[in-house]
Amino acid sequence: MDRHYLYSHQLTMTLNFRRNNGFTLIELIVVISLISLMLFFAVPQFQVDILSDNTKKASRWIMLQVHTLKEKAVHDQKRYVLHLSLDSNKLWVTSEMMSLEEIQAAEADGFKLSDDISLQDVEYPGQKKITVGRADIYFYKKGYSDKAIIHISTKDNKILSFLIEPFLSHVRLYNKYIEFED
Repeated sequence: MDRHYLYSHQLTMTLNFRRNNGFTLIELIVVISLISLMLFFAVPQFQVDILSDNTKKASRWIMLQVHTLKEKAVHDQKRYVLHLSLDSNKLWVTSEMMSLEEIQAAEADGFKLSDDISLQDVEYPGQKKITVGRADIYFYKKGYSDKAIIHISTKDNKILSFLIEPFLSHVRLYNKYIEFED
């Protein structure tokens, strides 16, 4: 009898151990359902908030392009140029290996700023600001770029300054007008 008691006690402990060692299918379904519901209601609101602001869209485009161009220039061993047309409010990218047709296509397909945002000027250290026409920022094979500040303004008179440093991969964004000191 003692042997039978020990065996049943050991069997009960083994079953309890196995039972507490993981999650049941029902528990997993409940947790996944709750997470899905939270994402269902949260994600559409998040997308609407981000995609509705043209200033954020333009800022992200500029910052992403500068970062990408510095990496691509090193990876592809090509010089890239970020063109900014202050007259048409458009930005586009070319490389030194592009044909004339490819350059024209890149300009035609460039990033057009929305009507409530305008390129104000582009500034290089020790040079005059470019306020009309086209400004070019070069990204070189060795991983550096021209030092420049891009200024954009909004219809409600907010000004953003994008500082492009030659040896840093990210762009510094300022919510005010900044200049290079002479």
